[in-house]
Amino acid sequence: MTIAPEIELSIVMPCLNEAETLAVCIDKAQGYLHRSGVIGEVIIADNGSTDGSLEIALDHGARVVNVEQKGYGNALMGGITAARGTYVIMGDADDSYDFSKLDPFVERLRAGDELVMGNRFRGGIAPGAMPPLHKYLGNPVLSTVGRLLFRSEIRDFHCGLRGFNRESILGLGLITTGMEFASEVVVKSTLGNLKISEVPTTLDKDGRSRPPHLRSWRDGWRHLRFLLLFSPRWLFLIPGLVAFIVGLIGTIALAFGPMVLGSVGFDVSSQVYLAALTVIGWQAVLFALLTKLYARHEGFYLPRSRAFERFAERATLENGALIGVGLCLVGIVVGVVQLVAWGSTGFGPQDPVATMRLAVPAALALMLGAQTLMSSLFLGILSIDVRRV
Repeated sequence: MTIAPEIELSIVMPCLNEAETLAVCIDKAQGYLHRSGVIGEVIIADNGSTDGSLEIALDHGARVVNVEQKGYGNALMGGITAARGTYVIMGDADDSYDFSKLDPFVERLRAGDELVMGNRFRGGIAPGAMPPLHKYLGNPVLSTVGRLLFRSEIRDFHCGLRGFNRESILGLGLITTGMEFASEVVVKSTLGNLKISEVPTTLDKDGRSRPPHLRSWRDGWRHLRFLLLFSPRWLFLIPGLVAFIVGLIGTIALAFGPMVLGSVGFDVSSQVYLAALTVIGWQAVLFALLTKLYARHEGFYLPRSRAFERFAERATLENGALIGVGLCLVGIVVGVVQLVAWGSTGFGPQDPVATMRLAVPAALALMLGAQTLMSSLFLGILSIDVRRV
C-alpha cells in the first residue's frame, strides 16, 4: 500500500469565466511544482463560470472547487477551505501574475512567516499592466491608509499574489465576500500579530480580451470603507472627541455672554449650533466605544490599547446610567431655576437672548444625559452572556 505524500502547497486561483488565460496560469503553476519539487496541488475556485473554464481546469490537471456564493472573497475562501496544503498561495487567473516564480513566497513560508505579501511596486509593473488611476492614486493611498491605521509595514496592500499558512489565516475568521477580502487578510493578520513579510513580485498586463471584474471606484470605496470601519478610533472616536470638546467649550463660554474673536462675533445663535456639534460629537464617541466593546465581546480583531482596556473594565450599564442620570439632573435643575425665575416675574415677557444663554446648556445636558443613558442600556444588552450553539 502506497501512502500519498503530504501536500505542502496549494495554489488557489479564483475563477469566473477565465477561459482565455486559465490554461496558461495552471500550466505555469504545475510547472513550478514540478521544477521546484514542492509537493502541491492547483485549485480552481470556480464562481459560476459558463465559458468552459471548468473543462479547461480539469484538462490541465487542476482540482475544481465549485463556490456558489458570488464574490471574490467567497471564491477564495471556498478554495482555501478546500485546500489540503500546509501553505496556500493565491493569485488571479488572468495571467497578470507569474505562477512559475513562487520561490520567494515558499522560502518565507518555510521560514515561519504566516503571511507573505507580494509587492508589485518593488518587483516591477509592466507597461499597461496597471491603470494610472490605480498605480498613482488608488493603491498608494489605500496602502498608506492601511499602514497608518493599523501600523502595518506592508506597502502594497492589494497585491493579488500572496502566500500564507492555511491554518493561521483560517483562524482569523475572515468574513468579507467581495474585493475587500484582500484588505481584510492584511488587516486581521496584522491585528492578530501574525508574522508578516513582503517579497518583490511582478505584474504583467492582463491577458484577457474582456474588461476585468474589478470596478475602480466601487471596489476602491469598498476597500477604504473596510479600513475605516475596522478603525473606529480614527473614523469616529477622534473626530467625535474634537467636535465634542470644541462644541462644549463654546456652548459653556457663550452662556456667560457674547464673544468676539478677531472680527467675528458669536452669540446665542452660534451657541445653538455649537450645542448641536457637541451632541453629534458625543454620539460619535459613544458609537466608537460601543463598536469596540462589541468587538471585544465577540472576539473580533480590532486595534486595542491599554487605555481602552481600562475603560472597558469600568464600562458597565450601572456606571453609564449614573453618568446619564447625572447629566439629565443638571439639565432639569437649570430648567427649574429658570422656571422659578420666570414665575417670580409673574410669567410675563422674557428676554429671549438671556433666556437662551442658559436654556441651550440645559437642553444640551438633557440630550447628552439621554444619549449616555440609552447607550448604557444598549451596552447592558451587549454584555449579556449567551450560550454559543
